[in-house]
Parts: sequence; structure tokens; C-alpha cells
Amino acid sequence: MSKTQARPIVTLADARSADTAALTIAEAARVLGVDPRTVSASAAAGELPSVRIGRRVLIPREPFLALFEPQMASAR
Repeated sequence: MSKTQARPIVTLADARSADTAALTIAEAARVLGVDPRTVSASAAAGELPSVRIGRRVLIPREPFLALFEPQMASAR
């Protein structure tokens, strides 16, 4: 049984088109153009949505992408 390798998530467009439910710390860091430790610290501080599964921290893709969507001022 062959396992297909997913395309690496490097840009915001890649994150939008990905079929995964969450990004790793490293993937989120590449998209943001920052060090992975910055993403880890932001997740720990609650500034970035995150989910801890065992010892692994993941960034849910949809809430992460929502941070970059234009806010609709007229809807509020």
C-alpha cells in the first residue's frame, strides 16, 4: 500500500487549499514567516488558537485562516 506525500504547507494559499484539519507549529511558522518558537509561545499565551494532543501542539486550520480574513465591519 503506497502512501501519497502531501504537499508541504509554505504559504497562506497552501494552508487554504490543504485538506488537513490542523497545521503543525512548523507549518504555521512557515506561513507566518516567523520562528517556530514564536508560534509555540503565541499558542501557549492563547494568542493563537491551538489544540494539545498528548505532547503535540497543533493549530486548527480554519481558526488560523480566519485570523487573515477581512473583518466585515458592517456585519457587527
